[in-house]
Amino acid sequence: MSKFSYLVENICNDVRIDKWICEQNHDISRSMLQKLLKDNQVTVNGKSVSKSYKVTNGDEIIIDVPAPVELDVLSENIPIEIVYEDEDLLVVNKPKGMVVHPAAGNYNGTLVNALLYHCNGRLSSINGVIRPGIVHRIDKNTSGLLIVAKTDKAHTGLAEQIKAHTFTREYQAIVCGRLKESSGIIEAPIGRHPVDRKKMCVTDKNSKEAKTEYTVLDEFNGYSHIKLKLYTGRTHQIRVHMSYVGHPVYGDDVYGKASKLCEGQCLHAKKIGFIHPISGNYLEFDSELPEYFVTVLNKLSK
Repeated sequence: MSKFSYLVENICNDVRIDKWICEQNHDISRSMLQKLLKDNQVTVNGKSVSKSYKVTNGDEIIIDVPAPVELDVLSENIPIEIVYEDEDLLVVNKPKGMVVHPAAGNYNGTLVNALLYHCNGRLSSINGVIRPGIVHRIDKNTSGLLIVAKTDKAHTGLAEQIKAHTFTREYQAIVCGRLKESSGIIEAPIGRHPVDRKKMCVTDKNSKEAKTEYTVLDEFNGYSHIKLKLYTGRTHQIRVHMSYVGHPVYGDDVYGKASKLCEGQCLHAKKIGFIHPISGNYLEFDSELPEYFVTVLNKLSK
């Protein structure tokens, strides 16, 4: 365990404790600090405080940072497609059928297992031992680009962009039916399904705003090939929104119906853009449509 102590001096205005500490110690991220506060690992004048506490001159702050928990997720030599990599982060093109991180029933063969091997364990620790480095996720049967953080500082910077909805995220999908308009925006709040807790749905209860823009690229034989832009990043957002407007993603056996042509939904995270959290440069990456997607397009078009 590491211990840090500070004496608050020379402040004129009220400042939240998490913000003040992060300004003093750049090695502790805001996310990590908020967890320490929640776990009563931060004391002011000998007493635990919440993240809303405002520091004042003369406060004595002590932070107890527990020793890192040794990862119990095994690294595995699984080939993965690295689109970009530097000292702080990498962009991966995840194949369809690969789970992003270990969970019940999927403790091996996940993207995290592969990343631990590729990065020799050097991944951000903010999301714990099960999801090291994972800033955002895509579903098992969704293919495409996602960003992985190697350091906590990079993770924090990327997470702030996601929270502010400033990422560029473009998907392509095949959906059932022909849309009435060639383009449009779906704005409908998404929350947990009231009966099936594994599903999401459009609802006004305990939900969050969700916004998806679509553009039709091609139409054929009762199906549409569309491009989608995410303004928010809710769980299953595209799948829920397209099902809500009557055009479920082709092959989606949760929000539509299964298909013999592919396992799971025909959905690909094609483009991603973001400001590099360390250099400040804008980076954008595009990926080719995967083989399974092209195969379904060709068969449906015939």
